[in-house]
Amino acid sequence: MRWRNTSSNYGLVSITMHWLVAAAVVGLFALGYWMVGLTYYSSWYRTAPDIHKSVGLLLLALMVLRVVWRFLNSGPAPVPNHSRITRLATKVGHGVLYLGLFAVMISGYLISTAEGRGISVFSWFEVPALITSIPDQEDIAGLLHEYLAWGLVILSGLHALAALKHHFIDRDPTLKRMIGRADA
Repeated sequence: MRWRNTSSNYGLVSITMHWLVAAAVVGLFALGYWMVGLTYYSSWYRTAPDIHKSVGLLLLALMVLRVVWRFLNSGPAPVPNHSRITRLATKVGHGVLYLGLFAVMISGYLISTAEGRGISVFSWFEVPALITSIPDQEDIAGLLHEYLAWGLVILSGLHALAALKHHFIDRDPTLKRMIGRADA
């Protein structure tokens, strides 16, 4: 398998970033859903949010790299039998997924830095609090974060279902290209 995308397939870098992002989104959503129910006396009360924030910031860095990679290395050509509407839906869907990812991560950052403290990423480094002056920042960002996270997970589920539809019903190479089946 090649590192870079070809005209017919995604390369190893694109595939790896895609699946790392997918795993992180599912894991962060599950962790976030679980941790909001923790009580002050739970041993995970501080640990779970620290893990959530650290993974979220690493995901933000990965998404920045992914966008840069996408500009430097164009994706494969559309599948020839896809209609114009399918191609448009693909572009719009991917665009909304990217925007949703960045929006949910930025809202998470705004929650965590509302009181002016930076965010420690696994004690490796700290991301400073740059924006702290928005009135009710933590509450507004928290509400946005929750709704955006739900929207992102629902849209990701639809994205996965569309890939499965292309694979099992349309029998086209859409899914095969993203799991590394060269020249599928």
